[in-house]
Amino acid sequence: MKLSIVVPVYNMAADGKLHYCMDSLLAQTLTDYEIIAVDDASTDHSLEILREYERKYPGRVRVIESAENHHQGGARNLGIRAAQGEYLGLMDSDDWASPEMFSKLLKKAEETGADVVGCDYSLVESHTMEPGKVIRINTSEQTGKLNTEKKRLLLLQSGSMVVKIYRREIIIKNELWFPQDIFYEDNCMSPIWLLFCTHFERVEEPLYYYYQHEVSTVHTVSLSRCRDRMKAMELLIEKSKKYGFYEDYRPELEFKFTELYLVNTLFSCMSGIMKRKFRFVGELCRGQKQYFPYFQDNAYYRDRIGAEEQKLIRILMRSRMLFFAYYYVLRAYRQLRKRFSRNRKVY
Repeated sequence: MKLSIVVPVYNMAADGKLHYCMDSLLAQTLTDYEIIAVDDASTDHSLEILREYERKYPGRVRVIESAENHHQGGARNLGIRAAQGEYLGLMDSDDWASPEMFSKLLKKAEETGADVVGCDYSLVESHTMEPGKVIRINTSEQTGKLNTEKKRLLLLQSGSMVVKIYRREIIIKNELWFPQDIFYEDNCMSPIWLLFCTHFERVEEPLYYYYQHEVSTVHTVSLSRCRDRMKAMELLIEKSKKYGFYEDYRPELEFKFTELYLVNTLFSCMSGIMKRKFRFVGELCRGQKQYFPYFQDNAYYRDRIGAEEQKLIRILMRSRMLFFAYYYVLRAYRQLRKRFSRNRKVY
């Protein structure tokens, strides 16, 4: 079999989300593939929907039922272990694929011998096959046989795992399992999977549709999810040391850790509605200093993080109290400017 597509599912029955995802996978122009849908102990009728697909498409759809909820990482691991395809694709159950997505990715893999092939994706707010805002993350400079320099570029800009197919043997042979029971598990494993690959290619088309809705992981800010992102980055460092990548790619790993662990988590926390922010930000700072105390000297950090974010983080590293005061005064000032500008337009 050429390809296995693993779809973790948790409570996706409402609003036709699961139907739209599964129908898009069944409409693929590729013929030699399987869909492995893993129900992660859903409490709605997602499992019943999946069983109906399994009955209707025997040999094409396989359903695995997890007795316990282990989040997306645990569900993906179950699907990967059951997969039989030469290549492996990952699909989120609230997203969908264009009919030619996997045939085009697989064709590129077979033509070039690549271990991993990716594409662009499109942000959409409704169930449609019309492309929305196109997001291009990976670049032509990252493609081809992967030497150290190209792997550095991929570490800095890994891109989403769901817009790629991977040679399954690499994952199984090296036991590259996702962490379970946390969100943001792909933040940990995407760089690790790429470091084990030897050849990367891409198809320059938006073939994946990323559904933007309020209950998706990226739109939910909570203390537990912030800590999950921190845990995912801690695991990235642990695994990079375990597999022998840490010393060769330390500056890139330091930047990736800092970008997601500190920068993204800090400003997600500050802009979202979350209790105990002051205490949590202290925890965040202590963790960053424990892993990478001199992160502000990192060349990628100085080049790729915005000047204002760097200024705020410099203040934070000197004084948490001063950071909170400065941050809220700055936010209030901007809100007043915005209101004043709006009032001027009215008059």
